[in-house]
Amino acid sequence: MIDNTITEGTRLIVRDIKEEMESAFIDYSMSVITARALPDVRDGLKPVHRRILYTMHERGNDPSHPTKKSADTVGAVLGSYHPHGDASVYDAMVRLAQDFSMRYPLVEGQGNFGSVDGDPPAAYRYTEARMSKMSVDLMRDIEKDTVDFVPNFDESKQEPSVLPCRVPNLLINGSSGIAVGMATNIPPHNMREVIDGIVALIHDPDIDLAGLMEHIKGPDFPTGGVIMGRSGIRAAYATGRGKITLRGRAAIEEKSNGRFQIIITEIPYMVNKARMIENIADLVKEKRIDGISDLNDESNREGMRVVVELKREANPQVVLNQLYRFTQLQDTVGVIMLALDKGVPKVMTLKEMLQKYLAFQDEVIRRRTQFDLKKAEERAHILEGLRRAVDIVDEIIAAIRACKGGKPEAKAAIMEKFGFDDPQATAIVNFQLGQLAGLEILKIENELGDLHTKIDDWRGILADDAKVLQVVEDELNAMREKYGDDRRTEIAHVSGEVDIEDLIPEEESVFTLTHAGYIKRQPSDTYQAQRRGGRGITALSRKDEDFVEELFLASTHDYILFVTDMGRVYRLKGYQVYEGSRTSRGVNIVNLLPLQDGEQVTSMLRVPGGDNAEGYLTMVTKAGVIKRTALANYSNIRKNGLIAINLNEGDSLAWTRITSGEDELIVATRNGMAIRISENDARPLGRTATGVRAIRLKEGDSVVGVGVVREGATVLTVTEEGKGRRTDVRDYRTQYRGGLGIRNYGSKGHVAGLKVIDDTDDIILISLEGIIIRMHVEDINVQSRYGSGVRVMRLGEGDRVVTVARTEHSDEEETAKPEDDGAEEELSAEELAALEAEEAQNAAGEEDAAPEDGE
Repeated sequence: MIDNTITEGTRLIVRDIKEEMESAFIDYSMSVITARALPDVRDGLKPVHRRILYTMHERGNDPSHPTKKSADTVGAVLGSYHPHGDASVYDAMVRLAQDFSMRYPLVEGQGNFGSVDGDPPAAYRYTEARMSKMSVDLMRDIEKDTVDFVPNFDESKQEPSVLPCRVPNLLINGSSGIAVGMATNIPPHNMREVIDGIVALIHDPDIDLAGLMEHIKGPDFPTGGVIMGRSGIRAAYATGRGKITLRGRAAIEEKSNGRFQIIITEIPYMVNKARMIENIADLVKEKRIDGISDLNDESNREGMRVVVELKREANPQVVLNQLYRFTQLQDTVGVIMLALDKGVPKVMTLKEMLQKYLAFQDEVIRRRTQFDLKKAEERAHILEGLRRAVDIVDEIIAAIRACKGGKPEAKAAIMEKFGFDDPQATAIVNFQLGQLAGLEILKIENELGDLHTKIDDWRGILADDAKVLQVVEDELNAMREKYGDDRRTEIAHVSGEVDIEDLIPEEESVFTLTHAGYIKRQPSDTYQAQRRGGRGITALSRKDEDFVEELFLASTHDYILFVTDMGRVYRLKGYQVYEGSRTSRGVNIVNLLPLQDGEQVTSMLRVPGGDNAEGYLTMVTKAGVIKRTALANYSNIRKNGLIAINLNEGDSLAWTRITSGEDELIVATRNGMAIRISENDARPLGRTATGVRAIRLKEGDSVVGVGVVREGATVLTVTEEGKGRRTDVRDYRTQYRGGLGIRNYGSKGHVAGLKVIDDTDDIILISLEGIIIRMHVEDINVQSRYGSGVRVMRLGEGDRVVTVARTEHSDEEETAKPEDDGAEEELSAEELAALEAEEAQNAAGEEDAAPEDGE
């Protein structure tokens, strides 16, 4: 039971508990906000960081001296300035020394100061530390009355309320903290960019956010990474709040055994690497991420390297996207640009923060200049007194000898008799006779002259605002040159809303598919324009004489169609195709598409316009069947693909292209026939239809080539015996589909392939024995349809040409020359007449016939 008896002499204070709690909580809150958790907008430091650095400065613990035990520094900070626990001081000092926490560390540590894996630092009795070189510049000129000092907690010493901070520390190193009812999270930035932004603000005080962002691109984290998109950055800079999507840097590499691995070399800021790896392992065990066979952390002192081994059938791009989606390999950084402005917490825009720092530096330069000016004027005043005293030195000596009371009496006598003031008289009394030598007197004159020059300069600076800002700019540029470095964090372009697909940068890429089925994509700037006569660049590494059959430009967000010889069509987004280096082989298409046994991709097509694409998917089979289907019918393709054409037994799909609806095609057969038809003759059919007849084949004949007619192009025909010729496309008259066509090659032998080509193309020929040659098309003669051509490939006994491919022109690749035997007209007059009669008969039979639908 509480005794409420009031004894004599007791003082009773009656106070409402609600008011007491409110008052106590408000005092506590303000203490946390202003004296613990939030940085000052001027120097970017919290009180504990400022006290650590000032204590090191005060005790000479700078880069010019050896490191000192951390315990010594922590004890000095606690004893003089920071009345809190030792853990709070040491933890703050450790963070200032961590190069993965600070973009520009302010403490140079020796010993274990923790790691990116979350390992704790060693106890402060084991580690040593000192100021970094940049910290010295944060402290520079602090003794010149550049900042205000305030009493420490017991008023036994004075401590700076802010540091002069010759570098924009708040933005370059950032800050984070949780106060009462508010929090701050300012990301670090690149020093060069921030100083460039401040200089731009000096030159144009009305500069807008877009102008500033031309210099300050975005945050620059010490651990690197990739910022996805600029919308979050703009929001943070414009309003003081924003969300930034940050992902680690990972690359897909192909091993010698054909498998792939994902190499992680950078992780998002403040992410615990060990915990992230553990999370990946858990996701693999839970089967939320498929395709990972092993996980190794190979990081060392040279850098970070986390190796994610993939299974043979895994799609590396898909696995990487899953890592971004389910782990901290991709993280969100919430930006709250809150700092103390004159002791008041305030959320500020980027421009406001730069303006506050610039105003602070203006004040620092003015106060330093005023301090230097005062000291110089005081010294000049003394020197002027000494100079006058030298001229009357005999009289002064006599006056001093007459004094019997020592220096105080002598000083008073000089002041009274010669009119010197106290500082001058003190200097004269302390002046030594040896300084009356000519050289010493000359030194006084020279020093006085230099001082007057400096005094004039400093007075000029104080009288002109523009000169003050010029000094600020010059000193900032000096800091930029001294400490500036390259940006570590990449900023990638992202269009649209931020989801797992849009986080993949949309960029123009070159997609290639080789004859052996290897596919890859590369940034389009890999193929830079070169001057005429240049050697060019290697497009891919050659393996088993492989070569590029399909090559086109497309966006990483475009759809790519893959059509197989079995009449199935598959679809991928551009970013799902493996991104390889310029010389890499790529990944085999079977690793991206669930192809059936024996199924081969015959065409890779870019779909312009995405789901709203216009045009037709036009297909021709080896049996001479043509089919057109609107591209809109392929807007929803399952992972396992869709049937594009219902093939008859024994037939296979030979050729597929996206056509406009108004194109003309030339279809060539093995036995030397060809037909030029309009695609309009083949009406559009449903996705699972069989198609209609393009050319009527005689027994034993088959389609070996199809080409889209282009103005100015020529038709290349190559025979199995290794002869080839080009023919003007106008030699092939347009006919109704379903006819026998016209004679394309009249000599003995069979046609291996037909291509509609331009003069700038190259062709590649492959024989049954695996011999490959490459040839410039322009080296092959243009002849009539009846010409036998020239020798384009010399074959051994039993060998024959089996593949004719068109590829991009290259002056670097080794090429062959055709052997022109001049035999354009090998046919006899009788044979030629017979062929012309046959064509006339076929034309007469087809002239009035309507197009015939296929069975």
